[in-house]
Amino acid sequence: MTDIKSLSVIGAGAWGTALALIAARAGRATQLWVRRPEQAEAMRREGANSRYLPGVVLPPDLRIAVDLPAALVADAVLYAQPSQYFRAFCRTARPHLAPSSPLVICAKGIELGSGRLMTEIAAEELPGQRIAVLSGPSFAAEAARGLPTAVAIAASEDAVAQRLMAALSHAAFRPYGASDPVGVEVAGATKNVLAIACGIVIGRGLGENARAALITRGLAEVSRLALAKGGRSETLMGLAGFGDLILTCCSLKSRNTSLGHELGEGRKVADILAQRHTVAEGVTTAAAVVALAGQLQVEMPLCRAVDDILRGRIDIDMAVQALLARPLKRES
Repeated sequence: MTDIKSLSVIGAGAWGTALALIAARAGRATQLWVRRPEQAEAMRREGANSRYLPGVVLPPDLRIAVDLPAALVADAVLYAQPSQYFRAFCRTARPHLAPSSPLVICAKGIELGSGRLMTEIAAEELPGQRIAVLSGPSFAAEAARGLPTAVAIAASEDAVAQRLMAALSHAAFRPYGASDPVGVEVAGATKNVLAIACGIVIGRGLGENARAALITRGLAEVSRLALAKGGRSETLMGLAGFGDLILTCCSLKSRNTSLGHELGEGRKVADILAQRHTVAEGVTTAAAVVALAGQLQVEMPLCRAVDDILRGRIDIDMAVQALLARPLKRES
């Protein structure tokens, strides 16, 4: 049993829509907030989110909302918009969120400029608010279709995580509790950068050996950053760490991996982004991760190489040569 009877999802992209479907299937009175009124009208008319999640029927009892203050009146609120919008959202939401209603961060990223994690932004902008992080290996289309999916829900208060687990759990969706929001956040944000790197490797024809090495050494980079931020090593071996890294880096269903694949084939990042209406968080997060690593004096050569490639500071072949020419060292 759970005291969370009503739930709102903020953001009607693919993941936000999937989360709303998950909540509705779990028996919660669910509303999905849509930023653009014309998209909301189309979703009501079609009974689907054809732009971001084609082929998935929305249940008739899922409420499509455009009034943000009204949508924030719920027993729990799930934030599923891009990470760079989060601070502005918090400022808008501050007068309307009940302190007892958990705000669940379901986006993955680090704020540009400040290097703040989203939980840190929430602490600054929404003092006293109960905060949780939901992350793990979860392609939106599969979760929306009701295929088996497991994620981690992390909160500094175990009771908050338990309430949310009970509210969202159903036959095909299994949340696991965690008490390391920092580790979960760092893993979720950084894996998007590494996914771009893996896409580049495959798009460039560098082979599966290279991808396996990149994933493994990438996990070492994530671990160093997470530990420097106060996260725990065991988190990196769980669903939000190793699980999410494997899923994202090994499938072209990932927005970040597919973007990297196109880069590896020789396309320009600006041209790729111009043809997409979805957000590949790793493009923005790469610069934020590198800046944060610099602040904390954490060595992250793979993430730095991705950022250099995205910003046009180095071409792919030169970046690969530079990584392979790094001094020999012990693995651990």
